[in-house]
Amino acid sequence: MGEEATVDAPPSRSRQAWSDLALVLPLFVAYHFGVVVLEVRNAADPVTAQLLQLAERHVFMYWAWTLGIGAGLVLVFRALAGKNPFESHRFALIAIEAVVYALLMRSAAGYALGHLPLSAPSPALAMGVADRWAGVVMSLGAGFYEELVFRVGLVGGGLLVLRLFFGTLPRLALGAAWAVVAALAFAGWHYVGPMADPWSLRTFTFRAVCGAVLTGIFLLRGFAAAVWTHALYDIWALSLVD
Repeated sequence: MGEEATVDAPPSRSRQAWSDLALVLPLFVAYHFGVVVLEVRNAADPVTAQLLQLAERHVFMYWAWTLGIGAGLVLVFRALAGKNPFESHRFALIAIEAVVYALLMRSAAGYALGHLPLSAPSPALAMGVADRWAGVVMSLGAGFYEELVFRVGLVGGGLLVLRLFFGTLPRLALGAAWAVVAALAFAGWHYVGPMADPWSLRTFTFRAVCGAVLTGIFLLRGFAAAVWTHALYDIWALSLVD
């Protein structure tokens, strides 16, 4: 009797989650290296200030802590993902996928603005080289931390709580309603606090549509796809487009 062919089992959801986290680790480390050089910080970032305090505000000590955390996470992800999650082709594929999603997100938000009676945008200001690099760093932080807060925390955590209390309601309707709430919260968050942007219904609407698209990407494709889409789109909008 011949040997039976074996088929690799699909990865479990927990292993897929660890694999997703591995894909966003370079963005996390690059952001934390850049913030102390350019002296910028994303408003959703609770980690940088704590690391600087731990390093007694010494930049090289701060970088050492960042590298140590990154190295520790590499070991954790490799152990829990079930296989090597740092294969180069996986980063290339997620980047290509994110570019496609970013273009679609920009088209969807632009379409919404084009069909609403909103005022014209303010003229863009000329940016120097330092401003563009600051935009790149801020984009990486926005991609990681804002997706962690709004998609994982608000969308993912919120849906778990809602299903616990309203489990008899249709899951699709409940998810759609909560996605709208999360998108509005994501847009509104940009206008509160010490780092707030000036209020504009046009930019609020644009961000709300982007938030809804990012929620869809998170639910259908996972955390890594949402992070990369958000980061690459922001790099395009903040650093590449005049």
